[in-house]
Amino acid sequence: MMANAIVTIKIMPESPDVDLDKLSPEIEGKINSFAGEGDRRKEIQPIAFGLNALQIIFVMDEKKGSTEPLEEEISKIEGVQSVEVVDVRRAIG
Repeated sequence: MMANAIVTIKIMPESPDVDLDKLSPEIEGKINSFAGEGDRRKEIQPIAFGLNALQIIFVMDEKKGSTEPLEEEISKIEGVQSVEVVDVRRAIG
């Protein structure tokens, strides 16, 4: 049986001046090349003092294993301060 994992990553920008909407397509491109095209949801989360984080939830094949290579790729994008996997769950069905 093939199992999918639902992964939630949180991307923190270097400053409140970073436009998350401009970063988003590049980040999603990295997710596509890592996990393939698929269902995803993204939301902007207010953190503090005008700083927002970008949270993206996506589905990947569990066989891929660790999301570390993806996290490294995203953290290389200009304007990104940190990338953190905040949740992973198994999708049934």
